[in-house]
Amino acid sequence: MKHSLAIKAENISKQYRLGEVGTGTITHDLNRFWAKLRGKEDPYLKIGEANDRSRKGDSEYVWSLRDINFEIEQGDAVGIIGRNGAGKSTLLKLLSKVTKPTTGSFKVNGRIASLLEVGTGFNPEMTGRENIYLNGAILGMRKHEIDRKFDEIVDFSGVERYIDTPVKRYSSGMYVRLAFAVAAHLESEILIVDEVLAVGDAEFQKKCLGKMGDVSKGEGRTVLFVSHNMAAVKNLCSTGILLDKGLLKASGNIDDVTSLYRNLGMSRLNKYEVTKTKDIYLKKAEIENLNAEFYSNEIISFNFEIENKLNDISNSFILVRIMDSDEQVLFSTQVPIQNNKNNYKLIIQDESLVKGNYSLSIYLYTPGSAPYDVVDSCCAFTILNNNKEFAHLETFNIGKVYISTNWI
Repeated sequence: MKHSLAIKAENISKQYRLGEVGTGTITHDLNRFWAKLRGKEDPYLKIGEANDRSRKGDSEYVWSLRDINFEIEQGDAVGIIGRNGAGKSTLLKLLSKVTKPTTGSFKVNGRIASLLEVGTGFNPEMTGRENIYLNGAILGMRKHEIDRKFDEIVDFSGVERYIDTPVKRYSSGMYVRLAFAVAAHLESEILIVDEVLAVGDAEFQKKCLGKMGDVSKGEGRTVLFVSHNMAAVKNLCSTGILLDKGLLKASGNIDDVTSLYRNLGMSRLNKYEVTKTKDIYLKKAEIENLNAEFYSNEIISFNFEIENKLNDISNSFILVRIMDSDEQVLFSTQVPIQNNKNNYKLIIQDESLVKGNYSLSIYLYTPGSAPYDVVDSCCAFTILNNNKEFAHLETFNIGKVYISTNWI
């Protein structure tokens, strides 16, 4: 039976002007106004470039999304995938009306509950209880409707002991557990979840995935799920949307879309080199053996070069995650960034990696703050065979294996 449409995107584009809040300078605003007054096209819609974070651009205008068209039926579970900077979060913010598209429009049937970032929509001064009622009211629910769901929300979140404590005192894990419980249990027709499973332990991640499956398959609600975890996406979603540098690369069957995503990732160069304008950024990452094929007991060495324009970088780290071909995190290792050191080497000599394709995700960060720089799916390498056989690894655990590493 043909379902009715939940979401239709028509020619959606979003343009940003770098370094500016709002549309830009007064001159640009006046030019836009004058063009609109004469019935002409916005003069700045024809300029700009794709949002490619791996290189320094020439234009001050960047297209985060460009000419996006798709249809999502009611009850669909849709995985939205792509590298960092592909436009995934921008698309969800447009759908959630956090910001407006530069061109195009959405047709949406039903109320949307969004979980874009930890604690989105929460008032930090209010208690957990008050925030549950606040979010329900924002969705247009009456008090007796929220009362009916309240105990279920609190039980799912596991924060009953702190439900009358202001949420600003919650840990990030408590914050996200309550935020997810509210978004998933309140009666919206469309649930949007952006990488919420990156926070919290493996048990809670499984619980979230199970609930999203119930919401989609059991309750007939529409779910849009952004994640880098391809196994989770394939487990939950039947259809997928692949974004690449702001463009719609593919949509349709989830297996076909994730396969194309993997192929795009593995076709990247094993060497990453870039110039950026950030205070701290990854300047270079490469495998010493550019052939990038190894047996499982061979030494694999990675060289990293960072650029640091800050005087003091204490309590900051280089975090390296080893990812499998489904973009699942197998293992993480990190080293403190030293003020007068720009070059670092990571050495792996271990037999835990079985035959297959792997890559690195690299973060430069200070705990408790947004990362200075993130580079996804670089330094791709292949293990040709293995000397040890390992049992099937638990699908949704973060950090499935221990790998012997050494930093110098």
